[in-house]
Amino acid sequence: METPVDLAILASWMDARGLGAGPLEDVQRLAGGTQNILLKFSRAGRFYVLRRPPPVLRANSNETMRREARVLAALKGTPVPHPGLIAACEDESVLGAAFYLMDPIDGYNATTGLPEPFASSPQLRHQMGLSLVDGIAALGAQDYVALGLTGLGKPDNYLERQVSRWKAQLDSYAEFPEWDGLKDLPDVDGVGRWLEEHRPRSFQPGIIHGDYHLANVMYRFDAPRLAAIVDWELTTIGDPLLDLGWLLATWPEEGSGTVSVTPWEGFPSADELVAHYAKQTTRDLSRIHWYGVLACYKLGIILEGTYARACAGKAPKATGDQLHASTIGLLQRANRWIS
Repeated sequence: METPVDLAILASWMDARGLGAGPLEDVQRLAGGTQNILLKFSRAGRFYVLRRPPPVLRANSNETMRREARVLAALKGTPVPHPGLIAACEDESVLGAAFYLMDPIDGYNATTGLPEPFASSPQLRHQMGLSLVDGIAALGAQDYVALGLTGLGKPDNYLERQVSRWKAQLDSYAEFPEWDGLKDLPDVDGVGRWLEEHRPRSFQPGIIHGDYHLANVMYRFDAPRLAAIVDWELTTIGDPLLDLGWLLATWPEEGSGTVSVTPWEGFPSADELVAHYAKQTTRDLSRIHWYGVLACYKLGIILEGTYARACAGKAPKATGDQLHASTIGLLQRANRWIS
């Protein structure tokens, strides 16, 4: 099969690191992630998954790969479910971009379909929902300094920077004169003001995933628990409660949500997710809905960027329309929470 990766060069790079011998076999492109390339293959009886940026690199593509690999390496031996890192290459000249190799994940994505017995059991689905919380509770509990992740992010003034950072992003979409989406966004400025006026005064820094929801985890086939948290593109050091807020913002309740699982019956309510997190943390959850509102605001603005590009003919119209609708839904949810 034709691949976006030079397999001969990859094999040579692996040779130099003692990663098997012989040809790369059973090569297949995997779905998942956004535009990043995921390539599964075997060598000398061992399976690997290669992850690298898309062929057309974005400004931060290589740095993102390096950060992902750094975090996965640091998480080895922790209770956080994650893909096992095998090796990483920071040298962009090898394959045209930074990349890394990881172990394949023996699991499934619940948003693409539930296997048995989970499809037939509301009780098992309830445990699946709670295990989502277990994943970010474990992640937020890690000592990022002890794991060698100092410098991964800038925790100082993390919460203070959020609204101005994302308002500037929204304002930047005006570079596309065809974009007319601002008029549709339910009181986006009011949501920003509320966030500034009600911002928590302090927080306990930790590792955050940055895009934590049902579509970015893999579940085990043999138990209602996580096999791995995936897609670490937005990982940083900040306030881990934003991961819980992100889960609440995307949770398929109130007839909306940015992701979905069928059947849904049995999954915990948003309040149950918060209560389950509270059992596993010393962090103050009294302002957790502030984090949910921030997640709605931030994610909505990120998604609106695709709609702005679609208006200018730089992204598929159908995708842009779908994400614009998601942005509206997220801001509607934020407004319900602050009313």
